Amino acid sequence: MTALLMDRADLVAFLDRDFPEVSGDFAVERVEEAGITLRLKVDARHLRPGGTVSGPSIFALADVAMYLAILTRIGPLALTVTTNAALDFLRKPAAGCDLLAETRLLKLGRSLAVGDVLIYSEGMAKPVARAGLTYSIPPRRG
Repeated sequence: MTALLMDRADLVAFLDRDFPEVSGDFAVERVEEAGITLRLKVDARHLRPGGTVSGPSIFALADVAMYLAILTRIGPLALTVTTNAALDFLRKPAAGCDLLAETRLLKLGRSLAVGDVLIYSEGMAKPVARAGLTYSIPPRRG
């Protein structure tokens, strides 16, 4: 496996600097070679009618989690972008609980990265959603 180029502190600083509009929604829980765990700090604006976490909020968690997992391997290339995403909703998240995304990078090439994300509602043993994502990595300069 590739050595990590960014650790937890680096990811937090990157989000704060490059994505301040959403950085407060997330907390980086774990960074390891196998992947990262990212927390969505669920509050009222993440909920849909019925009191469950909205699909767009769950998608945002999956997308940001995989994006950051890729950056741990390639460094802070902000122009790495999502090119494909598929999200399966498996069960309703627990009411009032944060969500945790666990990433697994399946392929990291020079121009594409592919990974899976399992999303758990805190306190639930089974995942509430699963995402498969592909990202385009910009050419490196220098």
